[in-house]
Amino acid sequence: MIFCRRPETGVFSLWLQYPWLLLGRPRVTRHFLTLQDLSATELRQLIDRARELKSASGEARRPGFMRGRTMVLIFEKSSTRTRVSFEVACSQFGGHPVFLAPGDSQMSRGESLSDTARIISSMADIIVMRTSGHERVVAMAAASRVPVVNALSDSFHPCQLLADILTFAEHRGELSGAKVAFVGDGSGNVCQSWVNAAALLDFSLSIATPAPYQPDPALAKTASGQCTVTDQPKAAVAAADLVVTDAWTGMGQEDQKVVRQQAFAGFCVTAELMTQANKDALFMHCLPAYRGQEVSSEVIDGPRSVVWDEAENRLHAQKALLEFLLDGTP
Repeated sequence: MIFCRRPETGVFSLWLQYPWLLLGRPRVTRHFLTLQDLSATELRQLIDRARELKSASGEARRPGFMRGRTMVLIFEKSSTRTRVSFEVACSQFGGHPVFLAPGDSQMSRGESLSDTARIISSMADIIVMRTSGHERVVAMAAASRVPVVNALSDSFHPCQLLADILTFAEHRGELSGAKVAFVGDGSGNVCQSWVNAAALLDFSLSIATPAPYQPDPALAKTASGQCTVTDQPKAAVAAADLVVTDAWTGMGQEDQKVVRQQAFAGFCVTAELMTQANKDALFMHCLPAYRGQEVSSEVIDGPRSVVWDEAENRLHAQKALLEFLLDGTP
């Protein structure tokens, strides 16, 4: 058995990097498709590790952790924060990111997801996918021999939630026992990931959304003790510790823009609506934001807004996630 010396730590690393070999059992590939792929303990550990990585300097940030490793990003939808944060995270860890836009792979000519997954996972160490139907990222993971990360699907956006939970932890501490109000599209990927988070971390989630845009009923049942749905924004925001919203029209829904603007009229997070929340309540938005629609400029640019911390925290949360998936522990 050959022991390797890890240059960034100067310690024997076989046990640290490959404990399953010494224990005589194969490593199970972990994917991150929704928050439900984590236990509550793992999620808390990831957030703690993200805070450590954010505050660390020099060698403590593990600049050589991904040296010799490659991350392939398959993005079928446009991105700013997600793409930049993952590529920068990989680069800061010493790895090499490879980006594939919609027309860059043979999938654009009809190659199957499973064939693509088999080929890419035979060459790369991790796959990050941003797509439309959630079943696509599930199919990618099913055929991949390396971890697959959901960088956004129509149903879930778990990476965003890591940053959101990290941001709340920095400003207010544990989410457990807090009240979160989501105002906007309850069927969107961000809100549905908040439902996942409520089930894991035991906080109250109040969703204000028009009836046709409620979260998936089966999903809502997983957090039935924590999640309530209303069509009254003021009722949802009352006594909230955190108010969250998202764009009313997501990518791929552009043909519904007019209908959605009409449906969500009255669901804008304004300074007046924020008066219903606790006095020290925070405001979050995953961005991009459309001021005057889902949120007023007064709120998103105001003192309660933590959206810029939230955006930066995508980097630190995703670095912790990469460690977890590639090392096997937070």
